[in-house]
Amino acid sequence: MDGGALYSIGELARSTGLTVKTIRFYSDRGIVEPAGRTPAGYRLYAPDTVARLALVRTLRELGLGLPLIRQVVDQKLTLSEVAAEHAAALDAQISILRLRRGVLTAAASRGPTPEELKLMHQLAALSEAERRRLIDDFLNSVFEGPRLRAHFAAARRSMTPELPDSPSDEQIRAWVELAELSLDPDFRASERRLVEDHAPARPGDVPTPPRPDMFAMVRDLAGPAVARGIAPDSPHADPVIAALTARCALAHGRPDDAELRRWLLLRLEAASDPRRDRYLRLLALINDWPAPERLTPVIDWSVTALRVRAAR
Repeated sequence: MDGGALYSIGELARSTGLTVKTIRFYSDRGIVEPAGRTPAGYRLYAPDTVARLALVRTLRELGLGLPLIRQVVDQKLTLSEVAAEHAAALDAQISILRLRRGVLTAAASRGPTPEELKLMHQLAALSEAERRRLIDDFLNSVFEGPRLRAHFAAARRSMTPELPDSPSDEQIRAWVELAELSLDPDFRASERRLVEDHAPARPGDVPTPPRPDMFAMVRDLAGPAVARGIAPDSPHADPVIAALTARCALAHGRPDDAELRRWLLLRLEAASDPRRDRYLRLLALINDWPAPERLTPVIDWSVTALRVRAAR
């Protein structure tokens, strides 16, 4: 067929690989228009219709709808504009699908109830502003108050998750679990008690320095004993506990006696909540930080060692 000849709809179908029915559908929608008709009334198409249909086919395979395609072929929109718009729409769809996949993967491993699954989905689908409000509410319940706010500003920041714009499935699952933890009233109360125990004492309005980090003392002194496999009820644990109580007494300005050991035991028992370790590990995953050191084994060892010696 020469360059000036018109195509019948059948010839156009053979040239493009589209069916006659599809070409007729596009023609009825005004995406391609006949250049004329045969004496019998059959449609005839100009040669450039082949290229137009090839573009339409490509855009359809990319998932574009007919209204957008018509604007492209009519040159009301450029291909670049349409591609950018469609890419943005696909990004949004991909984000939604990844959230759904993260929730379903978490559900598959945890076996939640229908109510828990609904909550997981709601938590995963929160907007950035909604996520921030949820976490702010949790952190306010832990750190809020004139005595705590200034002294624990850095600690508050260090406990704030920042889910990235394009989170991995693992980060989505971690966010859902962390959000569930943050909504747990008992966990909130436990964290609040820890913060208050470490708050600086304030006789009247005279500020005093923050108390030393009890967890750091336990980690530094009991950690090596745990690593070496020393049993908490073993005589080899005696010097470790003696060093721990001595340092604690010095840091808090108290005598190293049975009362101090009971005081330390109560605070370590309150701090042995495995949910805290879990929160920090999930936080590191979400924020792409190195995995934190687990303190629960060291705290549990110290609690057992103190209990054994208190019973003697």
